[in-house]
Amino acid sequence: MLTPTNLTRVVGAALEEDAPWGDLTSTTLLPAEATATADLVAREAGVFSGGEVFTAAFALTDAALVVDLHVGDGDEFAPGDVLASVSGSARSILTAERVALNFTQRMSGIATLTAAYVHAVEGTGARIADTRKTTPGLRAFERHAVVSGGARNHRYSLSDAVMAKDNHLAVLKRSGADLATALRDALSRLPHTTHVVVEVDRLDQIAAVLDGGAHTVLLDNFSLDDLREGVAVIGDRATVEASGGVNLETVRAIAETGVDVVSVGALTHSARALDLGLDLRID
Repeated sequence: MLTPTNLTRVVGAALEEDAPWGDLTSTTLLPAEATATADLVAREAGVFSGGEVFTAAFALTDAALVVDLHVGDGDEFAPGDVLASVSGSARSILTAERVALNFTQRMSGIATLTAAYVHAVEGTGARIADTRKTTPGLRAFERHAVVSGGARNHRYSLSDAVMAKDNHLAVLKRSGADLATALRDALSRLPHTTHVVVEVDRLDQIAAVLDGGAHTVLLDNFSLDDLREGVAVIGDRATVEASGGVNLETVRAIAETGVDVVSVGALTHSARALDLGLDLRID
């Protein structure tokens, strides 16, 4: 989640990267006393995300800048809509402009793509979730954007849940361990609040996962027919998640098989930045 700490850390690092010794152009060309107002304007339709980040980019540059957000995270907007305004020192506004836009365009792009997936599965009962396929260092920002788009977050990190995937299962098999026994042993040592997910890529793996007591069975790259069979086999013994090969053309059919969750890496790894601009009005 977004916190004051990671806002300051990540946005501050971005500002330092962009102007390590100050903004040479603004400080040498613009009068120190020049003031302006800039509007964040949508060039295309979308779903907004990143208001706190947009604000932080200007506040960390110059605490005297005043930012007014005209929409909230999760709000839809149309081309030409003014999403936010910032006023104060022209030098400071132009110094923070690119960082503020980069974050807001990226986050709004993720929120907009996510909303399209959520809309695509309406009425099926399936939830859309993200994955850990995020930009290193920007996970909190990108996952906030997923929530802005109406979807759910998966486990935040490797520390938050047990999630055994194909490589984990391969190591267990090579060591001669029985999967069901290994899962039961892990559950006996874990806090009762810890969620256990096991990914399978064949129907014949499901029985051992259920016998081991996993809370969620993740059906990876299953055909639609196998997804339906997997849902029937698992029943109410575990949450059923589907992943792999998910896009806007396939997600509805996957959701209609009866799975509880469809996890989509594309929400974060394939979203394009939206076209938002900062239009300056000189005072």
